[in-house]
Amino acid sequence: MEIGNSVKVKTSVIIYTHPENKGQPFDIQGSQGEIVAILKKWQGRPISANFPVVVQFAKNFKVHLRDDELEKIS
Repeated sequence: MEIGNSVKVKTSVIIYTHPENKGQPFDIQGSQGEIVAILKKWQGRPISANFPVVVQFAKNFKVHLRDDELEKIS
């Protein structure tokens, strides 16, 4: 996985921050987006983030996910 790759959510992931469904459970399985960041360092120090891959699905909608929840789209 690299920044700029198109990806699809392959597992069921329930979120509560979807712009159109705030506060309500929303499953993003099957949603497609683009990787905009992979978190490996913070203030110059290495980190081990639980959800290191940041995927942007819409202009104002980003989600932090794990590698195993995503599949690359060619």
